[in-house]
Amino acid sequence: MDGGRVSVNARAWPLVERLVEEAGALRLRVVREAGRPLVIDAGVGVPGGLEAGRRIAEICLGGLGTVTLQGGSPVPAWPFSLCVHTGEPVTACLLSQYAGWALEYEGTEGRRTLMVSGPGRARVRRERLYGELGYVDEDAHAVFVVESTGLPDAAALDALVAAADVGPEAVAVIVTPTTSAAGLVQIAARVLEVALHKVHELRFPLDRIHEGMGRAPLPPAAPDLLTAMGRSNDAILLGGEVWLWVDGPEGEARDLAAALPSTASPLWGRPFAEIFREAGGDFYAIDRMLFSPARVVVTALSSGRSFAAGRTDEALLLRAFGLDSIPEGA
Repeated sequence: MDGGRVSVNARAWPLVERLVEEAGALRLRVVREAGRPLVIDAGVGVPGGLEAGRRIAEICLGGLGTVTLQGGSPVPAWPFSLCVHTGEPVTACLLSQYAGWALEYEGTEGRRTLMVSGPGRARVRRERLYGELGYVDEDAHAVFVVESTGLPDAAALDALVAAADVGPEAVAVIVTPTTSAAGLVQIAARVLEVALHKVHELRFPLDRIHEGMGRAPLPPAAPDLLTAMGRSNDAILLGGEVWLWVDGPEGEARDLAAALPSTASPLWGRPFAEIFREAGGDFYAIDRMLFSPARVVVTALSSGRSFAAGRTDEALLLRAFGLDSIPEGA
């Protein structure tokens, strides 16, 4: 393995094994077929749950971060949130968690595309990011996470195995529909990842990021895909907060803080479901500067000063979450 970094797949695989061992308690379904990868259903044909989503989020981070569900929130009227922390933010968030690989394969209904996240991407290395950062994971396992309303078909599984270049018994595919509790948790747990991705877009040197923490209100379940997707994204864009510790000149830390929040985008201040609908359902047609937490704090290690920018939008987030207040005495 290159660059002295740990293997995200080696660290994630034991977490997958624990997920399998406790599948019943976590309301998951394990699908094993001869000659196929291990498939874990986290919400397609079973309920899934918040704890399952928390554990899957830590698997997405390649075992290099912690995700906790907690009381309190960046939005005071919403009482629950999740918190993410990692001392290896670039490796955990960008080289493992980020949904950066669009797998194209020939399915039974023609050419298909599947967006893939998780540490298995580091075995595939189809993204330019791995060459830029000089990261190679040669562990004998590959763990993938996909957001899908259905389980991947045989063609998709075969394509994942071929790309990972390991035996099918060494591949795990975790499926988290956005409408499931597990799916909502693992998406909201990307609050730090979207910040790191925007740091990269802003061309701030990634090797100067030392620590990262993030938190976001825990979004409620929704019966349809568009509402669920809107809520999980709004949790970050309207209610997310991130704290980064960075090396380098103080002025550059200040500039990063000013440019990093979602409030820097002209699209900020509208429900994500509305923005997505107007973009014709195309994520790539949406301003990339929108995808980041609502509020950030950047600490300059060279001086010890911290810089804060952005703000949360409580009223809009609560509407997106569908919160109705019950009058006292009702």
